[in-house]
Amino acid sequence: MLHTIVGGLGWAGAGLVFLAVAGRFLRAEWLDVWYWCSVAGLVCVSLYLLASWREAIRVFSHRQAKYGSMAAASTVAVLGILISINYIAARQNRRWDLTAARQFTLSDQTTQILQALDSPMSILVFGRDDDFLRFRSRLVEYEEISDRVSVRYIDIDQEPIEASRYQVQSYGTVVFEYGDRVERVIADTEQELTNAMIRAVEGESRTVYFLEGHGERSVVSAERDGYNAVVGALEGDNFTVDTLVLAQLDDVPDDASVVVVAGPTIDLLPGEVEALRRYLSRGGKTLFLVDPPASSDAPALVNLEGLLAEWAVELANDVVVDAGEMGRVLGTDASVPVAASYPDHAITERFNYLTAFPLARSVVATPGGVEGRVAEAFVETGARSWAVADIERLTTAGEVELNEAEGDRPGPIVIGLAVAAPAEVGSADAATPEDLATAPAAEAPPPETRVAVIGDADFVANFALGIQGNSDLFLNTMNWLAQQENLVAIRAREPEDRRITLTAGEQQRIFWLSLLFLPGAVLGTGLYTWWQRRA
Repeated sequence: MLHTIVGGLGWAGAGLVFLAVAGRFLRAEWLDVWYWCSVAGLVCVSLYLLASWREAIRVFSHRQAKYGSMAAASTVAVLGILISINYIAARQNRRWDLTAARQFTLSDQTTQILQALDSPMSILVFGRDDDFLRFRSRLVEYEEISDRVSVRYIDIDQEPIEASRYQVQSYGTVVFEYGDRVERVIADTEQELTNAMIRAVEGESRTVYFLEGHGERSVVSAERDGYNAVVGALEGDNFTVDTLVLAQLDDVPDDASVVVVAGPTIDLLPGEVEALRRYLSRGGKTLFLVDPPASSDAPALVNLEGLLAEWAVELANDVVVDAGEMGRVLGTDASVPVAASYPDHAITERFNYLTAFPLARSVVATPGGVEGRVAEAFVETGARSWAVADIERLTTAGEVELNEAEGDRPGPIVIGLAVAAPAEVGSADAATPEDLATAPAAEAPPPETRVAVIGDADFVANFALGIQGNSDLFLNTMNWLAQQENLVAIRAREPEDRRITLTAGEQQRIFWLSLLFLPGAVLGTGLYTWWQRRA
């Protein structure tokens, strides 16, 4: 009778434990019921084991029981280790990005912007579950970098009022809310998200004027030497791009953040140079991209050179060539000098990408500067480059040899210079000493006049933007000129296209190789082994 009762306790305990586990999945709302069922079941099983301890010892004394116990203990130990690893991993966030373009690691630019936030930012993702999965793995890094960032995922169908509040109409819309500014974007890449975040943080866009009327590059042209691709990159960095015919105006427009003179082939008029001089005197910013002369008898840019001389920059009448191995890696010849390392400057801080400059000239800093204006190098070519003084020797005879006797200068050769100087006191945009004394420390730094000169206009033309760092170098230069140092950084890289293109013949060979050759080789090996054993 007692044996029957003890056996019943064991079965009842096992049944109650099973019922408690199954009930948690079938009726999760009955949590208390299943809790007490599990407690009762464990009590019953414990009483059964206590009453049957002699039989348990007798069973475990057999050899098979010992081996079985050891196997069970090993299984329990392995499960315990796996559970412990998962417990620790669930509380630690570690990611390893093994992609070639580092496409799952936030770029330096995104990181800098997040770390510089001085107010809370809300990121709202509107969509459905598949949209949330697409953004969650990336946006979690935004929250980890800055504690000022909060991310919410809002189902448009379940919360239509919230979607209407932010004027969201499409699934996959991301809203950046920063202070009283709201920026919406339907994004698929980190760079698109970062560009929207820049617009939310910066507020009003800055205007860039490209000078026209002297054979400069066209900002709307999609041709090989056009600039429409780099204009799109500028707009992504919250710049508004417009053109400027200075000969038709008395002065540079007041809303100009940067004026770009991109590849003039004829000289500027004296009145235009005077307008640029006045613009620079009141804290203006200008980028000059000046190609080498097409031939030795090409007209000199006298007025432009005179303006640059006031800023301690001299344009050399030469062409830079490069006999290094880097050009071969990029598939270019000696007429395209390559820069792989850069002088210490804010434009190229932490910049580690190759840049290439098709048909570039050197620029020379005036020793000692001019009236306190000192030009600093930020781009220079490698040691195996040199500046060819006789342009005819290069363009006509095609001779690419260093000849110092004829005036060639061995590398490294500087092809990019930058100058910064305080804006003149009393100008329209410059801060007066009284303003500086009363301005809060958190406000923007006092305005400066900034000038950058690069001896090449081709490096950001449409055909050259595929070279690794050309676009980033140009955008870094523009942001430095506009005194937006927080945007001077390496931008997000697009994933590389690693598809394999096969001809019809190659596809046919792969088909027969996988269908006949490999199975035939396995079958032949098996037949050979069978024949050997049979013999």
